[in-house]
Amino acid sequence: MTMTLDQWEDAVSELWERADSLDRDEGITAMRKLSRSCPGGDGRAAFELAGMYDSMGFEADAGREYERALSLGLDDARHAQLAVQYGSTLRNLGRFDEAIAVLEGAPMHESTGSAPRVVLALALHSAGRVDEALRVALEAQIDALPRYQRSMRAYAAALTEGSRADPSA
Repeated sequence: MTMTLDQWEDAVSELWERADSLDRDEGITAMRKLSRSCPGGDGRAAFELAGMYDSMGFEADAGREYERALSLGLDDARHAQLAVQYGSTLRNLGRFDEAIAVLEGAPMHESTGSAPRVVLALALHSAGRVDEALRVALEAQIDALPRYQRSMRAYAAALTEGSRADPSA
């Protein structure tokens, strides 16, 4: 019996809910099986398989699946999530410049919030660009601040402008 897309999505969600209780091989095997049964022709199956590889510590395999998912196409939410996950994977693989490029080009979506900018800050830090990393991390959180936004923007900008800001808080 062929699964509908809704049934497939439910099965993927159920697998992710129990992923912490699975060992590496069980998680990968289960997601491979699900990915083969995906009724869609887009990249969602590759995206979910990449995520499982990633969460189970197989970053190189995850990277290949993320690239496949991108080539097949994704909906807006998964595309935004992929940028965060793939950027993080590239960082973990020591491919800092690629991680930075993926994260700088990450589409904005409510499903990821400020995560692309936070992971970008981590990638910049790993690449030795610490002032820029701190600037990006601060900027990622400014909109969540109830006050002091103007001051924090100025402080963040000063980190990479070479000047020292002294805005009124």
